[in-house]
Amino acid sequence: MNEELRSYPLNLIRLVPAKGRCIRISIPASLVNCLTKFIKKMKTLFFFLFLIAGTGAFAQSKIEGKVYSDENEPLPGASIVVEGTTIGTIADANGSFELSNLKNGRHQLKVSFIGYQSYSTIVTLTQNVSLDVVLQKTEIMTDEVFVYATRAGSKTPVATSEISKLQIESKNIGQDVPFLLNSTPSFVASSDAGAGVGYTGFRIRGTDANRINVTINGIPFNEAESHDVYWVDLPDFLSSVENIQIQRGVGTSTHGAAAFGATINMQTNALRKDAYAEYSGSAGSFQTIKNTFRTGSGLLNNHFSFDARLSAISSNGFIDRAFSKMNSYYLSGGYYSDNTIVKLITFSGKEKTYQAWNGIPSVRLNSNVEGIKRYEEHGLYSHDETEAMLAANPRTYNLYTYENQTDNYQQDHYQLLFNQKFGKYIHLNAALHLTHGEGYYEEYKADKKYSSYNLPNVIIGTDTITKTNFVRQKWLDNNFYGGIFSFNYRKDKSDFTLGAGWSEYDGDHFGKIIWAQLPGKMPKDYEWYRGDGIKTDFNVYIKYNYALTEKLNLFADLQYRNIIHSIDGIDDDLRDLTQDHNYDFINPKFGVYYQPNSHSTFYVSQAIGHREPNRSNFTDADPNGKQPTYEKLNDFEGGYKYQSSRFTAGANLYYMNYKDQLILTGEINDVGSAIMTNVDDSYRAGIEIVAGIKILPNLEWDINATFSQNKIKNFTEYVDNWDTWGQDSIVHGTSDIAFSPSLIANSTIRYQPIKNLDINLISQYVGKQYIDNGSSNDRRLDAYFVNNLKVSYSIHPQFLKEICFNLLVSNLFNEEYESNAWVYSYIYGGTRYKMDGYFPQAGTNILMGVDIKF
Repeated sequence: MNEELRSYPLNLIRLVPAKGRCIRISIPASLVNCLTKFIKKMKTLFFFLFLIAGTGAFAQSKIEGKVYSDENEPLPGASIVVEGTTIGTIADANGSFELSNLKNGRHQLKVSFIGYQSYSTIVTLTQNVSLDVVLQKTEIMTDEVFVYATRAGSKTPVATSEISKLQIESKNIGQDVPFLLNSTPSFVASSDAGAGVGYTGFRIRGTDANRINVTINGIPFNEAESHDVYWVDLPDFLSSVENIQIQRGVGTSTHGAAAFGATINMQTNALRKDAYAEYSGSAGSFQTIKNTFRTGSGLLNNHFSFDARLSAISSNGFIDRAFSKMNSYYLSGGYYSDNTIVKLITFSGKEKTYQAWNGIPSVRLNSNVEGIKRYEEHGLYSHDETEAMLAANPRTYNLYTYENQTDNYQQDHYQLLFNQKFGKYIHLNAALHLTHGEGYYEEYKADKKYSSYNLPNVIIGTDTITKTNFVRQKWLDNNFYGGIFSFNYRKDKSDFTLGAGWSEYDGDHFGKIIWAQLPGKMPKDYEWYRGDGIKTDFNVYIKYNYALTEKLNLFADLQYRNIIHSIDGIDDDLRDLTQDHNYDFINPKFGVYYQPNSHSTFYVSQAIGHREPNRSNFTDADPNGKQPTYEKLNDFEGGYKYQSSRFTAGANLYYMNYKDQLILTGEINDVGSAIMTNVDDSYRAGIEIVAGIKILPNLEWDINATFSQNKIKNFTEYVDNWDTWGQDSIVHGTSDIAFSPSLIANSTIRYQPIKNLDINLISQYVGKQYIDNGSSNDRRLDAYFVNNLKVSYSIHPQFLKEICFNLLVSNLFNEEYESNAWVYSYIYGGTRYKMDGYFPQAGTNILMGVDIKF
């Protein structure tokens, strides 16, 4: 649903603010303190890693050779990988490659190239080996051509993470997408219901989802007006995903929302030549149940393929009453030949979730009875709400008690994909898409004025009734449609792509009153507001990767983007919304990639991105005040990676300089609602470190860590003053950007004690975060260190292909922590107070599952 509907209403009246999902902001703690805490928790494992990494030398050799087609032509760009390791390289313009400093012994080499059958062979090294590889042309193309134009290639100078189908399947037991990606660098996930099912969110490099571009087969998934991402709309979608690429920073040009923190590019199921049927089921804590059935025809008559999936997920959630009931499907049919692919895909999700959007006040989390009573004394909660908070469990309390306080939404996607190959070097890719979304959230509103809903007061005898209790629904009914196109030419040293996309969003926003305790003459299903939003988005881009030498690649990327956004009608606070906006953006990107040998790579890049304000930035703005303008990001990145047969390490430095970034400062509009304001200068600077080691043949350790500073220069905070009916300003100078921890670190230890048994210890440390931009320890999320245990065991009986048993123990050591929050500050009686909501995550909980492949 639209961010305006999904986020809890802000409507902060100056004297007595409505309860709601107010200001969501946070800030990182001392880098030194965070690092010290993390190392204390992990010091034994760190010592073991560096001890192993520094062990003695061993005999080494190299593999060199050339890759040819079956027509005896070199295949520049062919991929050469030593399977089971991180070692790999790309054939140069002559088809030549070299893998040096390989440990003597047996290695399985895999060579692949788009349009050709992959080749695998065992090479036993006792000395240097030279070999020529001939790849046979395939009879049909593969689905990866659909995402080639919007993805970073192996020599594109950006920071990327790749998640394969095997990795997705190994983690996909029942939790939502953010929790499956949570071990990637700079990534932090959160769950409103506390257990990873239902409403979930994420940030990358401290940037929230409405600044992160998400595409499915190159087609935009972000809500066009809000820019936000709602995974709850596509439950169990990862069961139909082939692979994922995450580009951190501005990344390469793509379609849809601007990438101000990262890009997530997802490809749906690729062709499987053999027929299959699979069942996946899981059950666990909080009555969480997931059932998924997948089937596919394989390749029929050497040209046709069909795939289908049905999924159902339900959970009661960790937070009181925070249940989720979700269903989804995926259907695709494709035609494949040696030069053509045509594929029709449809997928849909339907969800009903009980609202857990308000969080838990810190006074309830801390069992501060005096603070809880203050909520009633200051008019923040009613007497009954305060009594209910006093009686509730401190970590599972939910403000909402109305039986149908639910969010209800269905989203249907249709994609028609087409790819045509012309000769050996040219691919033409095109797609048409349509997304329809429709739904509402329902809520009980107590003691509200009739005038707030444009209704007359009710007169009973000589009494005039100005307030009553209501049940209302906020609706969104929208269509998003368009097309994308790309032309790719790859030959010798050149890789050239011309792409374009056009889309239009047409959304109706309206609210209904479905019940009133004293309705008077109110019509049935009365609408108190209705507004429309129409947004068109056009972009065209050129990408060029040129191999200047065998070791040096140059990359250039230039995008033009035009946005026209028209809004009309009235908002839920009865204000006129009529306005029009038009933006033209030029987004250049440049970079250099250098590979001196098969073990080391370097890159540097600079990218500029622009982002237009979203709908709520416009609709919440004070019509008599300063209007929001577009944001600009200048992103500088540089990286190094080393890889050998048992050890890999890399580092990526970034400096992201923002101009006019939109943030919450505490300022309000003419009706008391919080607004986002452009700040002149802000930045994110950090280093992302990634390392992996194969300690033993059956023991591996992967780690990554992000150390960063995230600052706003010359920040001024505004706080509502209930004594003066105005606002006080506080000049902070340089302050920390909200929800931007100085340290994020992940560790995954994988152990295979026996064949087919995998044991994974997955750990994450997230440093302290502030929840507003004032950098106050009174308004923060504490650092947390969480460990999960994942165990899988597979058997292969004669009557089935495979049965895999899975166990996921989340929060293994029962850490009490909160991963998200909001806060509203006010001054009353000369003292500063706060109203807030924290989102606790569940303690130790389990999911057990089984995957059956027929």
